Amino acid sequence: MPNIWQSLSKPIFCLAPMFGATDSAFRQLLAEIGKPDLMFTEFINVQQIFSPDIKTTTQLLSYTSKEQPLIAQLWGLDPEMFEVAADFIVDAGFQGIDLNFACPVKAVVKKGSGAALIDNPALAGQIIEATLKGSKGRLPVSVKTRIGYKTITTEPWFKFLLQFDLAAISVHCRTAKEMSVGPTHWPEITKIVALKNKLNPKTLIIANGDIFSREIAAQRLKETAIDGVMIGRGTFHNPWIFNPVQTPKTKAEKIAAWQRHLEIYQITWGKLKPIHPMKRFVKIYLKDFPGALPLRVSTMNSL
Repeated sequence: MPNIWQSLSKPIFCLAPMFGATDSAFRQLLAEIGKPDLMFTEFINVQQIFSPDIKTTTQLLSYTSKEQPLIAQLWGLDPEMFEVAADFIVDAGFQGIDLNFACPVKAVVKKGSGAALIDNPALAGQIIEATLKGSKGRLPVSVKTRIGYKTITTEPWFKFLLQFDLAAISVHCRTAKEMSVGPTHWPEITKIVALKNKLNPKTLIIANGDIFSREIAAQRLKETAIDGVMIGRGTFHNPWIFNPVQTPKTKAEKIAAWQRHLEIYQITWGKLKPIHPMKRFVKIYLKDFPGALPLRVSTMNSL
């Protein structure tokens, strides 16, 4: 199977995986209004994949053909489970496997997973090796991470990661402790690119952190010589951000996008999921036009 990371034209524009937000319905909507070059599932616990109660995991792994190319993102602690999960992901039709070493949420890092693995390179290495073994070269393996856990540890951490046969490393240019608050440390990304060019030129470097427009993305690409950008919260500021043709959206276009997202959500999930999670998306579309506030309030109350 071709390596999707190498097949795509550069720079690559990726949708950041965000739990509870970038589900199949949202990805389908983006595929219609401005499709990212590459999308990821919400992060999936490797142990849940093989749990007797697989309802949630089944939903997280659900996708339609219009969402391709799509990469499955995994998290957890047990290397053996990553190996078995990798084989499962190959058979499920995804285009790659991404390992989450970035999540700063307390419930995740308290277990020693997510971004906590930055301070446990021995286990992180075992997880990477197990995933590569399970993939058997059939799918590319990538990592999403940060520039440090509590403090910036760019050089030792990325020297370590670049030892492995990773197709790409996506980097949030904050520490886990900083979460998504405060300044981003983009000069660290430049250091990572230099390390990559020296140690493992084949591995692509994708960076994210406060990219709220295509203009900012272009600036970061030029400044750092990265291979692409990953956009998360910027998608909520402008759902059309991945569309290379940027035009001001009218009231009618914004309302139509909201209605289409709601329609896709209902078609995709039906009775499998309640409707109230859609409340978080209302303010994404129904804003910045006369009458937006009362319309937003009435729409929220109706969900």
